[in-house]
Amino acid sequence: MMLKTEMRNPRTMHIDKMATEEMVDTMISESYNAIKAVEGAHKEIAEAVDVLSEAIAKGGRLLYIGAGTSGRLGVLDASECPPTFGVSPELVKGIIAGGNECMFKASENAEDMAAAGERDIVANNVCEKDAVVGISAAGGAKYVISALKKAKEAGAAVIGVACNKDVPIMDVCDIFVCADTGPEVITGSTRLNAGTAQKIILNIFSTCTMIKSGHVYENLMINLKGSNQKLAGRQVRIVAEACHIDEDEAATLLKENDFVIRRAIEAYKEKSK
Repeated sequence: MMLKTEMRNPRTMHIDKMATEEMVDTMISESYNAIKAVEGAHKEIAEAVDVLSEAIAKGGRLLYIGAGTSGRLGVLDASECPPTFGVSPELVKGIIAGGNECMFKASENAEDMAAAGERDIVANNVCEKDAVVGISAAGGAKYVISALKKAKEAGAAVIGVACNKDVPIMDVCDIFVCADTGPEVITGSTRLNAGTAQKIILNIFSTCTMIKSGHVYENLMINLKGSNQKLAGRQVRIVAEACHIDEDEAATLLKENDFVIRRAIEAYKEKSK
């Protein structure tokens, strides 16, 4: 039976004949399917977040592993956690089939290399404290499935993310998240709706896990580092918002607390008792 992500989309059958504005409007309209697909998997996503936050709480890590677009999305989400949440680059890590060079240059056969999936899990010292998220739009990438099997052998929690139902990845997971995005605008091009849905899911995974792990106060990034002018200004605004003070007072408070937002907020609250 053909996977939905490989089927032709009847609504875009003649997209090559459309005027530019109609083409753009069609792509925007079709993109809503990604949101609907994520909504349809909300229960499994919530279950996965609880597992991921439990792994972090016991000293483990969140590791993403995937091939092609799926792998790139995992690396992207992981790489943005340190500046957003002030965590170590080792806490949330992305692994892509074929190695980091495949972030910039496609290697389509890397997803078929099952032995490489096992090796990458071993090389990253995956253990029972960790949680591993395998990402595969079609749901059958041998690299990802092999990696998840090896991670499970090591005692890690194993979560699968795919955009088709009844696919091989679901048989090796503790939790299977299926965002059923359906046929793509361009047949089989899963960097489109499937990629969008996966990006949303990974955003939810990392963000909710970091919130539950205490790296967010209200909806503020309290571990943000002021590593450039924009972020230094954001640090001041975060302290001002959290403490309900003006920006001049917030800037002084930050300076007095070595520009650590969390410490500045705690110092203000202690002083205000």
